[in-house]
Amino acid sequence: MRGTLSLYQRTSQLLFRGRRRATNETYTLIPSISYCTNIDNNTIDGLQSPRVKIFDREFKRKQRDRAAWLMRPSDPFVDAVADNLLDRLEDCKKTFPTALCLGGSLEAVRRLLRGRGSIEKLIMMDTSNDMVKLCKDAEAAQQDSNQNIETSFVVGDEEFLPIKESSVDLVISCLGLHWTNDLPGAMIQSKLALKSDGLFFSSYFGELRIACTVAQMEREGGISPRISPLAQVRDAGNLLTRAGFTLPGVDVDEYVVRYSSALELIEHLRTMGETNALLQRNNVLKRETALATAAIYDSMFAAEDGTIPATFQVIFMTGWKEHPSQQKAKRRGSATISFDDLQKQFSSDS
Repeated sequence: MRGTLSLYQRTSQLLFRGRRRATNETYTLIPSISYCTNIDNNTIDGLQSPRVKIFDREFKRKQRDRAAWLMRPSDPFVDAVADNLLDRLEDCKKTFPTALCLGGSLEAVRRLLRGRGSIEKLIMMDTSNDMVKLCKDAEAAQQDSNQNIETSFVVGDEEFLPIKESSVDLVISCLGLHWTNDLPGAMIQSKLALKSDGLFFSSYFGELRIACTVAQMEREGGISPRISPLAQVRDAGNLLTRAGFTLPGVDVDEYVVRYSSALELIEHLRTMGETNALLQRNNVLKRETALATAAIYDSMFAAEDGTIPATFQVIFMTGWKEHPSQQKAKRRGSATISFDDLQKQFSSDS
């Protein structure tokens, strides 16, 4: 991507704290097997059924191949999201000897680990062979504290996770799982891959839609889907619970990135592999529609200095695989003291 791209704002909501240890065991790769959820309705709580194919996974793989060639050596925005995700490892007292990193910002996660989580073995997996090759090349060129990590590379699909059950201590997905057709099923497979008391980390994007919609209505007399229907903040907790994770946590961050034009924003999405991959997409974006989209976005959102700020909402999910040592909520009605008594006690002390 050409031009300047500066990260100048981030707002954060909520915080997650993690816990405890797990056994030390080597991972094993097995033939792909699907653990997709089996539900009767097309949608539940606004989430897609595995029987409904929304995304073209083969086309998304090709987009990831292209992104591997276009990707910048260091993207400030992607690095900020990956670093924020990895910061949660510092909140955990336990270590994670074996970790699995799924799709998305693989290279940034590997580069920014810096010993966090005390990871000894790391499996890096992506649907794109070119993206895996990029990570291999970056691994060979690195000379830092991450060299002590034994790294394996796998070309695989999050929808058919080729990892043995109870074989890893940590699963990380940075900006990747939102392109799966069965997000709950992919999360269930991640949970199955975890050892007892293993930790699941994930981050995914919000939406960017309005300018292209207005432009298509004006230029083409109608609209076609351009942006993926992503899970919302309200869905994140339900996703974790539905997948069977305990101690679920949800964080929401907003990042504002400045671009010289709306076209530069589109180019940045290409370098991240985040452009349209819907099955029902219009394969051709007309030039006049693209220019109208840029003009509308510029007129609606341009700052006083002429730059175009774009706000990316990133939702972080954390969950643990069940373990007897984990905290559990007390049975409803088992409290021995009321909040009124506590309030009176603290009022009298003050």
